[in-house]
Amino acid sequence: MIDARRLRTLRAVADHRTVTAAAAALYLTPSAVSQQLAALEQETGHSLLVRDGRGVRLTAAGEILLGHADAVLAQLERAEADLAAYSSGAAGEVTVAAFATGIAMVLAPAIAALADSHPGLRVKALDAEGDASLPMLLDGRADIAVAVEYRGAPRPDDRRLTRLPLYAEPFDAVLPLDHPLAAGTGPVAVAELAAEPWIGPYPGNPCHDVVLLACENAGFQPRLVHSSDDFSAVTALASAGAGVALVPRSALRGTDLARVAVRPVDSALATRKVFAATRAGAEPHPLIRPVLHALANAAAHLDRPTPDPAPAH
Repeated sequence: MIDARRLRTLRAVADHRTVTAAAAALYLTPSAVSQQLAALEQETGHSLLVRDGRGVRLTAAGEILLGHADAVLAQLERAEADLAAYSSGAAGEVTVAAFATGIAMVLAPAIAALADSHPGLRVKALDAEGDASLPMLLDGRADIAVAVEYRGAPRPDDRRLTRLPLYAEPFDAVLPLDHPLAAGTGPVAVAELAAEPWIGPYPGNPCHDVVLLACENAGFQPRLVHSSDDFSAVTALASAGAGVALVPRSALRGTDLARVAVRPVDSALATRKVFAATRAGAEPHPLIRPVLHALANAAAHLDRPTPDPAPAH
C-alpha cells in the first residue's frame, strides 16, 4: 500500500529539485524527507530518484509514479471537499497568496463582500510576488493563489491546478515629460522606444517577462539600466529622466504622475493576465468555493483605470 503522504513528498522533491528545499516547503527535516522517500521506494520496489549535480531528478519509474500521484492527490482534495461540505456550516480560515495590486484589485473587495455573506469564513492574505503564489499553493502554504502568467509558470493544463481567469490589464508606457513622445494622445509604438534606456522589474518578476515579450515582439531587447520591483520607484526614475518603462495600469493608481507622461501602447503582449488557482479537486470545498466566487465577482466589477492624459508642457 502506497502512503499518500509520501506521494506529497515525492511531488515536493520533483518541484524543488533538492531534498533540502522540499523539506523546507513541507516543514520537515531533510532526514525525514529522505526517510519518506526511502520508504516509498521500498513500497513500490523501484528506485525513484537519482542524484543530478547538487540536486536530484526522478527516474523513469519516479516519473510514472508522479503522474499517478497528481491524480491521487487531486482525488484526496475532492474527498476532503466533499466531507467538508457534508459537515455543518462553512466556518474556518482560507489562506490566499496574492501580489500587491491583486490584493488591492480583487482580494480586498472579496474579503469585504465575504464579511457580509459568509461571516464564519476568515480570509488570511499573504503578500506574494506573482511568481511566488503558485509554489506556495502547491506546497500547501496557501489554499488559493492569485497569480499572473509568466515564463516558467505551471502550464494551464497542469493537472495539479484548477484555474479561474479573473482579469487582464494592459501595461502603459511611462515617459519623462521631455520625451519626444510625451505630448502625443494615441498609443505609443513599443518599437519607437527601442533606443531608450529602460527602467523595469528584476528578472524573475512576471512583469519583467511581459516587458521582454512586448519588446522582443517589436524587434529589440530593452536596455535595462535601472531595476526595481516597486512601480512607484520606477515612476520616480522616469520622472527624473532616467529612462522609459512599461507599467501595469493598476500599479499607477495612487502614484505621483505629475512629472511623467502616461501613454497606452500598441502591443497586445503588454498585458498582465491574472487568475485564481486552487489545488485540483479543492475548488468545491465549502470554504474555498465562496472565496473563488467573491474573487470572480470583484474582478467582474472592476473599475478599470484609463491612462491619464499627458500634462501640459
